[in-house]
Amino acid sequence: MYDFITAYKNELGFTIAIIIILLIIQFIMKKAAQRVGMRSEIHITRTRLMFKYINFLVIFIAAFLLSLAWGVGITELSLVFSSVFAVLGVALFAIWSILSNITSGVILFFSFPYKIGDKIKIHDKDMPIEAIIEDIKAFHLHLRTLEGELITYPNNLILQKAVSLIQKDVFADEGKDAL
Repeated sequence: MYDFITAYKNELGFTIAIIIILLIIQFIMKKAAQRVGMRSEIHITRTRLMFKYINFLVIFIAAFLLSLAWGVGITELSLVFSSVFAVLGVALFAIWSILSNITSGVILFFSFPYKIGDKIKIHDKDMPIEAIIEDIKAFHLHLRTLEGELITYPNNLILQKAVSLIQKDVFADEGKDAL
């Protein structure tokens, strides 16, 4: 064990430094997402979804930096990452709508002006929708129509259509009426 530590003391030092720095960055990013979520009154499940995205990003950066710290050359890393990105690019091109909906989900987290419980109208010439937002997921919104029908509406379409607010937080108003 002592021989291992002495032989790889620089690599172990870089590893510890990378892990500590990335944990600090991850903590800061999660606190920032939590602050945005609280300030914008975003539902906690959407904030937890952002935490998953942050974890994925930190793990990806950690794999890259730890590979460099342990002596994997830039040429080998670029070969591996370019191969992985080429395969992912082909796969994601084949399923581009999933990537589009995930990206839209991130955008909705930071800039969607409507919250869970709001009654909205989606102005679509083929099928206008008037419904209450029940949940906002990574890929789609759950909308409940006045007739009780559950509609899953893709996140990328909600960014492309005109949406108007009819009533703010219907669930809160129902609670006031019960009092």
